[in-house]
Amino acid sequence: MAQLPLCQLTKDQRFEGFLLVRSSDQRTGGNGAKYLDMNLADRTGEVNAKVWDGNVQPPVPGSVIKVRGTTLEYNGRLQLRVERIRDAAPEDQVDLSTLAPCAPEPAENMLAELVQTAEAFQNDAIRRITLHLLARFEEKLTYYPAAQRIHHAERSGLLHHTTGMMRLARKVSDQYPWLNADLLFAGVILHDLCKTEEMDSDQMGVVRDYSREGLLLGHLVLGVTRIQEAANELDIHSEEVLLLQHMLLSHHGEPDFGSPRKPMFPEAEALHWVDMLDARMNEMQAAIGKLKPGVFSEKIWSLDRRLYRPLEDDET
Repeated sequence: MAQLPLCQLTKDQRFEGFLLVRSSDQRTGGNGAKYLDMNLADRTGEVNAKVWDGNVQPPVPGSVIKVRGTTLEYNGRLQLRVERIRDAAPEDQVDLSTLAPCAPEPAENMLAELVQTAEAFQNDAIRRITLHLLARFEEKLTYYPAAQRIHHAERSGLLHHTTGMMRLARKVSDQYPWLNADLLFAGVILHDLCKTEEMDSDQMGVVRDYSREGLLLGHLVLGVTRIQEAANELDIHSEEVLLLQHMLLSHHGEPDFGSPRKPMFPEAEALHWVDMLDARMNEMQAAIGKLKPGVFSEKIWSLDRRLYRPLEDDET
C-alpha cells in the first residue's frame, strides 16, 4: 500500500510510513516530563510531531525514520502524535527521492539561468568575478538549502531563493532603469553563495549544523573574502570589487541582522529589499499553506508575528 503524502493528511487520521527528520529535540513540558519534538517531512510537506515518551532519544536530523501515529489539530495546525518510532533499515528500501522537500524547479535549470545572466553582463570585471565564483560553488549549489529552518529550507533552496530574487530584481531594474543592472544582478547572485560554506548540508538539503567558519565568520564575511580572492586570481583591481563587497556586507540591512554597514548606494539598497521580500514571501507561503482558511498561526519567531489565512471566496 502506497504511503499517504503529508500534504493529504487531515485531522484524526492514522498515518504509518517513512519520513525525513528535519529537526528533533528532547524537551521538558510544564509538568516536568520530557517529550520528543520533531519536524518530519516528505517532498510534499512538513509536519510537527510529538512523542510523549521521555525515554525516546531524538533521531539525527537528515535521517529517515518510520513512524506510526494519529493526526490532531493544535492551534489550527496539523500535528502528528507518534505512538511508535524506529530508524529506517536497509531492507526497507526507502525511496529517498519521495522524502526530501525540494525546490519547484530543476537545479540545473535555475543554475543555467544565473550563469546566462552573468554571461550577459556588460561590465567585464563584474562578469568575470561573478562567473568565477559561480563555477567555484557550482557543485554545492545544486543541492544546498538557503537556510537550516527558515526560508527556502529545501533541497536546491539556495538556487530557488536566488533565482526568485533575480526575477524580482529584473522588475526593479525595469522600474528604475537608472540603476546599474550588472551590479544589482551580480549582488543577487553572490549575496548568499557562501552559505555553502557557512552550513553543513547533506545531499538531501538537510543542514545538520553550522560549520566552524560559519559560526566564527558567517556568510557575509566569507563572501567578502571570496570576492577579494576572485579579484586577486583574475588580476582585477577596479572599484567594482569594493562595491560588490559592500553589497554582500550590507545586504541584511541593519546591524541587528548581522550587517556592520547599512547599504550606501542604490543597488545595495535594492538588493537588501529584494532579498527581504523573497525570503519573507517564502516564509509566509509555507506558514499559510499549513493553515485552514480563517485560522491564525502560532507566532512565527523569524517574522515576530502571527499570520492569518483569509477565508476563501466561497466562504466569505
